[in-house]
Amino acid sequence: MGLTGTHVGCEQGACGACTVLADGEAVRSCLMLAVQAEGMQLTTIEGMGAPGRLWDLQAAFLRHRAFQCGFCTPGFLASAAEILGSGRRYSREELRDLLSGNVCRCTGYEPIVEAVFECQ
Repeated sequence: MGLTGTHVGCEQGACGACTVLADGEAVRSCLMLAVQAEGMQLTTIEGMGAPGRLWDLQAAFLRHRAFQCGFCTPGFLASAAEILGSGRRYSREELRDLLSGNVCRCTGYEPIVEAVFECQ
């Protein structure tokens, strides 16, 4: 399919790197069988915008420098999209908890939290 944005990290559902949206819900793709996705609307990072037409969330990640190596970024964006889709406003502490299932080894998390907080 030529989709290379979503990454496999731990292959155990613990790191969040493989997170995609299935019918708007963030799921760990490494734990999901293809047959489970039948009939679902799947959205990977490739469906979340493109150069020149970024989602607001992606633009906020850029403004806050919420990525370094970028390996975890697609999973964080999928998780954050689900959070923002709830329509509820969260505190920074709540966002830290909600995003805690995604692991980043570069940013220290604060820029990620700030980017998501800005988009509420």
